[in-house]
Amino acid sequence: MDARRESEPTLMRNPTTTKRTSDRELLVTRTFNAQARIVFEAWTRPELFKRWWVPKSTGMSLLSCEMDVRVGGTYRLVFRHDALPEPMAFFGRYLEVTPHSRLVWTNEEGGEDGSVTTVTFEERGAETLVVVHDLYPSKEALDAAIASESTGGFSEQFEQLDELLVSLGASAGR
Repeated sequence: MDARRESEPTLMRNPTTTKRTSDRELLVTRTFNAQARIVFEAWTRPELFKRWWVPKSTGMSLLSCEMDVRVGGTYRLVFRHDALPEPMAFFGRYLEVTPHSRLVWTNEEGGEDGSVTTVTFEERGAETLVVVHDLYPSKEALDAAIASESTGGFSEQFEQLDELLVSLGASAGR
């Protein structure tokens, strides 16, 4: 017999879809069983973001997570992996921040020609459709990202986000 009360949140995994939509664009979609406000906070509050962003299977750890989530604000994520001699930094700035519905940021670690990421949060009742759109500066840049498998972690990341959202729902007493 399942002792879980009906009001307790449950982990219901929705599929993550990743597809290349043009020579320079990658589109990732996933529906989360949470309100847009909560999902948006998981993307914009460093103490939450660092709990789900790094796929556990990679063996990487997030050493630091700095996020000034406002138009013109910056972010800097520093990762470590035992196979690498030095930590890796990923950084950029926020171009658009519309609470609970849209984030746009640059990815500047590769120089001025980095990709631009747009994330939208569309609330649909008790669920939120998240769409991640990465626009790369060239076909070659996207080809290289796919070949390096840096674009392949979304499914695992989003499963980790699902788990975080359940724990946030439980702590909020939903």
